[in-house]
Amino acid sequence: MVVKTILFPTDFSTASDSALTHACALAQQSEARLLILHVEEPPLAYGGGELYYGLPEPTSDRIVKMLEAIQPSDPRVVVEHRLSMGDPAGEIVRVATQEHVESIVLGTHGRTGFSRLLMGSVAEAVVRRAPCPVLVYRESPEKLIHDRPLGTGE
Repeated sequence: MVVKTILFPTDFSTASDSALTHACALAQQSEARLLILHVEEPPLAYGGGELYYGLPEPTSDRIVKMLEAIQPSDPRVVVEHRLSMGDPAGEIVRVATQEHVESIVLGTHGRTGFSRLLMGSVAEAVVRRAPCPVLVYRESPEKLIHDRPLGTGE
């Protein structure tokens, strides 16, 4: 018997939280295992090779706890959590290939234009390189507006 697998990458954002509902529903309907993945990016090197950490990042133990806290709403859905390190899009595609997943369900912030150019788009890179269908869930514009901290002007 071949076990079906749905990959749900998360960056712990509200966009990921919103996509989780869809990933869980798809896993439930297809009786698939839900593989929940978080990709931790290595610290950036700059200038003469020094490491730049910027704001303090959560420790790996804290990230594992955050990852394991993500659970499907239906307890019958078989779930596996995995933490990986590297380029998020590259790791998502690598895990999808290695695990022979049937589909990937991920959230996106829906950035466009200059902000997407600066930030890159993990979702776009995954769609282009994935070995399987990809469902990209974008938060509604109303939710994005309501979730924005007051006074940010963004």
